[in-house]
Amino acid sequence: AALNPWDVMLCVSGTAIACENALVVAIICYSPALRTPMFVLVGSLATADLLAGLGLILNFVFQYVIRSETVSLLTVGFLVASFAASVSSLLAITVDRYLSLYNALTYYSERTVLCIHTMLAGAWGVSLCLGLLPVLGWNCLHDRSACSVVRPLTKSNVTLLSASFFLIFLIMLHLYIEICKIVCRHAHQIALQQHFLTASHYVTTKKGVSTLAIILGTFGASWLPFAIYCVVGEPDYPSVYTYATLLPATYNSMINPIIYAYRNQEIQRSMWVLLCGCFQAKVSFRSRSPSDV
Repeated sequence: AALNPWDVMLCVSGTAIACENALVVAIICYSPALRTPMFVLVGSLATADLLAGLGLILNFVFQYVIRSETVSLLTVGFLVASFAASVSSLLAITVDRYLSLYNALTYYSERTVLCIHTMLAGAWGVSLCLGLLPVLGWNCLHDRSACSVVRPLTKSNVTLLSASFFLIFLIMLHLYIEICKIVCRHAHQIALQQHFLTASHYVTTKKGVSTLAIILGTFGASWLPFAIYCVVGEPDYPSVYTYATLLPATYNSMINPIIYAYRNQEIQRSMWVLLCGCFQAKVSFRSRSPSDV
């Protein structure tokens, strides 16, 4: 079959996603110091995005090399599970950031570790179930009228996925609003204790709120168009609409390592150790709290 330029762009996007996140996973696995709940969550996100990138590559290969309905179902299910795990890991990171501020005194306890592991187990379990639905029969291979804009997924399947995304997005929006309130309250209390408001307090608060807005805005801008189109689109619409909304959604997995991993000082140090071996391991770095935004 002739190459579709959109498929090529998705494959290129998948390659970039896989390379970026493979480095993050290697760094976290290589460094014993990166075993805190925050880095466990970042590792989960990087693993999910790595699998999503590999899924995009495999989907391209199998689409033009091995044309099979069974393989198509497997690759689509793999992509659904991977992207669902990525979005769920983002939600888990948001919950972790909220808990680190709301329960700052008890955050570094075994209860928090158990909570994080439970959240991740639930997120990956649900994602795996969503990915298995097309393979177990929830597909439109034998009923073309039930197809959605993402073949071979059914209209009801993508509606379920979109509804799940909207719910997660609203929960994240609510939690980030609460985080902004806590950050502003803490900055105001510190200023009152010092009996005056300094410019640094305004700058710190503004920076924190701006970072949160960028995180949530990037997530929404990447996934909202595709989620909305999955609900309102019809299978007889031109496929270019599906590609044009799906491609930006993949960019979220490309941006995640930059936002959640490469900006962290401990990951930067471990990356230098892993890639160059020329960084002094004895040099101490301040461990950033997950509440740092």
